[in-house]
Amino acid sequence: MDWEAEGLLEGLEDEAERDARRQLLDHLQNAGSSLDDLRQAVKEDRLVLLPVERFLAGSARYTQREIAEASGLELEQLAEFRQALGLAVPGPDARVYTDEDLVTAQDAAALAEMGFAFEETLEVTRVLGRGMSRYAEALRVLFAQTFLEPGDNEVDLAKRLADAAGELLPLSSRMLDHTFLLHIRQGLRTDYIGLAERTAGKVSDTSETSVAFADLVGFTELGETVGVEELGGLAGRLAKLAGSVVAPPVRVVKQIGDAVMLVSPDVPATVATCLALVERAEGEEDFPPLRAGVAYGPAVNRWGDWFGSTVNVASRLTARARPGAVLVTEPVREAAADRFDWSSAGEKKLKGLQKPVKTYRPRPRGSKEG
Repeated sequence: MDWEAEGLLEGLEDEAERDARRQLLDHLQNAGSSLDDLRQAVKEDRLVLLPVERFLAGSARYTQREIAEASGLELEQLAEFRQALGLAVPGPDARVYTDEDLVTAQDAAALAEMGFAFEETLEVTRVLGRGMSRYAEALRVLFAQTFLEPGDNEVDLAKRLADAAGELLPLSSRMLDHTFLLHIRQGLRTDYIGLAERTAGKVSDTSETSVAFADLVGFTELGETVGVEELGGLAGRLAKLAGSVVAPPVRVVKQIGDAVMLVSPDVPATVATCLALVERAEGEEDFPPLRAGVAYGPAVNRWGDWFGSTVNVASRLTARARPGAVLVTEPVREAAADRFDWSSAGEKKLKGLQKPVKTYRPRPRGSKEG
């Protein structure tokens, strides 16, 4: 193939770069990439990624209609399942599905046969899709940072990325399986099914829970004076900080920009974790102070996230806390009274609540009041 005549060497002035491009195009064409695929990849400046894409894509053998028939799922159910995973849904007769897609669809059908309601399974699948999307994006960035070297030509980089992907995929799959089992085991140790649940025939998604938020003071204002990369770096450092401090029975539910959300049935553990986070932030160089708010009461656990007035109060308390301080409600103080020293922070008017909320500041036992 005369790649120059096809216009696929445009923009490359250096002869070594042009030669590397020819080698890569030859390799990809021999491996089965069509001329249209190559044109599109060059246009989108992702030619070096095509070997990795081909490795990850598998062999397209089935249409969506054939997958539905072979798995026992309705065509509409299969489309909903794929959408819930956060993936594009091709036309029902596009031959783009692989053997792995068929197995996954059959597994989804098996869940229904076990008695799981399809709509509720879709909600769990959405949680999986969101989590896997974030994991894949983080891994993609790490992958590029690790294997991209100064002066790389296209053919060398494409080969290095493809080789690394071949080694990474089985490692990552085993890690995901093991991490999933560890989290399932940890969750079972903190849950129980009591008489009320057995009588009702279902587990309640509402429970008495301590909820906390910890955020970076002045993060919004900081965004007006520093670049996006620096802001992202601070958010990443907050996630790392939380990961180094938070331990069961407290867990991180999510990070929302400049804030992390924590939950636990153990109120003293939540308060202690927030105090530790605030203290650890004070020791970080070039890092804004943290503040935290903690509330305790009924909260609803829906598909891995938490909702309800207790969550709202904790979030709004955080905005009223002093830099470097933890602010809690009266139920939190009552549940953790003998574990900390306390000072009254007065009544706070919080958005959405008719009555002011009594608030307190906890401190480690024996420490001086700040």
